[in-house]
Amino acid sequence: MLLTGLASLASLALAPPTPTRSWLVEPPRQEARLVVTPGGNEISLENGLIRRTFRIAPNGVTIAFDNLMTGTSMLRGVKPEAIVTLDGKRFEIGGLKGQPEYAYLDPKWLAQMTSSPEAFRFVGYHEGTPQARFPWKRTRTSADLPWPPHGVALTLDFRPPESLQAKYRGLTISVHYEMYTGIPALAKWLTVQNGTDHPVNIDHFESEVLAVVEAEASVENWIDTIKPGIHLQSDYAFCGGTIPSSNQTTYWEPDPDFTTQINYQLKAPALLTSKPPIGPDALLKPGERFETFHTFELLFDGDTREQRGLAIRRLQRVVAPWVTENPILMHLRYSDSESIRRAVDQCAAVGFEMIILTFGSGFNMESEDPAYLARVKADVDYAHSKGIQIGGYTLTASRGVDPKDRVLADDVVNPKTGVKGAVFGQSPCLASAWSDGYYHRLLHFIEATGIDVLEDDGSYPGDLCASTEHAHHRGLNDSQWNQWRTITGFYQTLRARGLYINAPDYYFLAGSNKCAMGYRETNWSLPRERQILLGRQNIYDGTWEKAPSMGWMFVPLVEYQGGGAAATLEPLSEHLDAYGWHLAQNFGSGVQACYRGPRLYDTDATKAVVKQWVDFYKRHRAILDSDIVHVRRPDGRGIDCMLHVNPTLPECGLAMVYNPTDQKIDTTLTLPLTYTGLSERARIGEKEGKAREVALDREYNVQIPIKMPPRSITWFVIKDTHATKKEK
Repeated sequence: MLLTGLASLASLALAPPTPTRSWLVEPPRQEARLVVTPGGNEISLENGLIRRTFRIAPNGVTIAFDNLMTGTSMLRGVKPEAIVTLDGKRFEIGGLKGQPEYAYLDPKWLAQMTSSPEAFRFVGYHEGTPQARFPWKRTRTSADLPWPPHGVALTLDFRPPESLQAKYRGLTISVHYEMYTGIPALAKWLTVQNGTDHPVNIDHFESEVLAVVEAEASVENWIDTIKPGIHLQSDYAFCGGTIPSSNQTTYWEPDPDFTTQINYQLKAPALLTSKPPIGPDALLKPGERFETFHTFELLFDGDTREQRGLAIRRLQRVVAPWVTENPILMHLRYSDSESIRRAVDQCAAVGFEMIILTFGSGFNMESEDPAYLARVKADVDYAHSKGIQIGGYTLTASRGVDPKDRVLADDVVNPKTGVKGAVFGQSPCLASAWSDGYYHRLLHFIEATGIDVLEDDGSYPGDLCASTEHAHHRGLNDSQWNQWRTITGFYQTLRARGLYINAPDYYFLAGSNKCAMGYRETNWSLPRERQILLGRQNIYDGTWEKAPSMGWMFVPLVEYQGGGAAATLEPLSEHLDAYGWHLAQNFGSGVQACYRGPRLYDTDATKAVVKQWVDFYKRHRAILDSDIVHVRRPDGRGIDCMLHVNPTLPECGLAMVYNPTDQKIDTTLTLPLTYTGLSERARIGEKEGKAREVALDREYNVQIPIKMPPRSITWFVIKDTHATKKEK
């Protein structure tokens, strides 16, 4: 039976891919499933796109991780399923020893490999289905995606070897996997169950350890290198609004076992790990259970930026489907009742859906004054009566602890200086007693007023805190972990209540809805014409990894940080051309902006322009909320274009085209329609005009004649010629 398992592994690695269009266009029909070999020595998780195979004797270990889309193996060697440091000692969880060569893995070597006597031993496995990481109450329009995602789950249980039974008898470390249907992705995390009669300290962990095949080899040192076709990110993310800037857990490191690599100093970054940068330094009492962050792993079927970006965006929607909520929102500059109700009436009149009482508006979510809470509730009730959701701003970081709440000792203590000071200056430690009162006040305010949205400024930027006197962490090594648990626990509470969460950092996988698409605040003090082009560049650049619904833009209806009259849209009726361009490029890209000011319109003509673009967005909402293919970046020297695509919709494409120049442009635009799902012909109409049939070339492109007046905008709606696809 062992030979059967080895034969199956060999066929895994060598089987060529079945020719097909990308899974982004035609997902496989196969459900994610668990397969056990006849002899029971191997288990596989597979979904038609990827396969991960485990050997479970003499220990549990990943022996293959295969990209079925390309027919390639991701692994060149076996490593432990995880590494956990307990009470100062590092332990391997599963794994096998004795691989003679780490440039590749020959299946016949596995039979001679043995388990380390110090490694935790595999004792059993459990099959299941993916479980929701936390509840999601759906209270606004979103994509029709399942939560939790469809797929299969596998848990591998490990216990201490005989040599450790005296100290760790009863301790179980479980390695959890979820593989999802229809996407080449899986999730992995660990749990530790303390069944001993004494506390156990979890100093550190590596929840994923992969000896990956190199994508590039170099004799000399690396300055930068091409990475293999695998993407890792986790929900332990902070201090950045993009995946690269917020990714705290993915490490590409040298593999000391890989001694035959061509790099002279043996420093090829060919060991891929997922681990926290520090800690967690968690003290686990008898009977308690510890859970690590979740790492999400995605394999690519191509190496272009667009292919990989589309795959990453699809992953976000599968494992965090609340990011598809995309309400049309206004940033209201004042929070008195008269201003709120006037804004509510204007929003209802033009089709806006949400009001956020912005920073500087006077809105105070920390107030416990009964009279203030009653007044806010009355304003919220009025907004709800008009179909408008409403909420507001709170400042979490970049502030000091209010002395009347608690002494300043609850601020973050900088480990380098020993005094107050954090990533963004003075900030409270979220693992101090201050945070108990802060989050209690916020939740009380939410319950008392019925608000629908929280805009959290600062969230948690990853501060380390050296204090040994705070209520919820013991010192430096557990400070980052416990502050992250505080903020994500709060966000998940809001997600379960159905609140919308606007935050500056990449907390999507922990429950947030939106962060900045990417911009520099001082740019909104520039002259209007420059703001507009820079804003469109921000959208173009920001949608490589974010879906349109995941990022917000900005429109300064009133002066913002300077710039004077040249930078300001008020009076709106006097700057309708600039206002119209802001509306067109935001709604045309599916990216909602923070329209910051006291009103949305000042005259009937202004109201008509706002409503025109709101109506346009709502008429094409499904496709405008879909992914963007990047056709031509704005540069002010010619037309630029972004193409929305969705192969599941009747309107499977919509191209927005902009001419920002003062010249008429007469040219031909090439639209890449690969990801619309069309293969031979398309029906294409300009604006809301009559469509005509166009043939696709062998690269799935179409040629569109373009005639655009100076400083003009147009769009092209793309449909299947048979119009048989059902909107989802």
